[in-house]
Amino acid sequence: MKASKKRLLWVLILLSAILTSYVFWLSQRPVEIFAVHQDGEFSDVLVRTFPLTDKGKIAWWLKNKDMLKNKYNIPNPGPDGFFSINFWLFGNGYKTEGKYDRRCFEDMKTQENCIDKNKTFSVNKSRNMGVSFTGDSGVYFINDASEIIKRSSD
Repeated sequence: MKASKKRLLWVLILLSAILTSYVFWLSQRPVEIFAVHQDGEFSDVLVRTFPLTDKGKIAWWLKNKDMLKNKYNIPNPGPDGFFSINFWLFGNGYKTEGKYDRRCFEDMKTQENCIDKNKTFSVNKSRNMGVSFTGDSGVYFINDASEIIKRSSD
């Protein structure tokens, strides 16, 4: 009986190590931007990999916003300073509109110009709210002290 408990403990330790390694590997993958679509101040970025947590997504944005501006000209604010950027998991590539609730891009003149809606993150800026981030766990803002604050649910 004692040997079986010891064996079970080692199996649990091994499984924990494998799971921890896998999560670490997922969190360290570089973000792969497949395409960027723009319509005025609205931008859609199709990604194959993206950080798993809201904290990781916001940190990625803060680190890469200058690269996005230089390479893709996003954000592209309107006259009032507003912009909206949605990051979508690209999944299995472009598809025809066929299925309900797909996001289609008018800037592509082909039948296969849609993706399954799987939004992972968004960044918005408005005059009243400033910059806000929407992730899986809620909405976040940057306060006057440059701290990231999660909006409390009402």
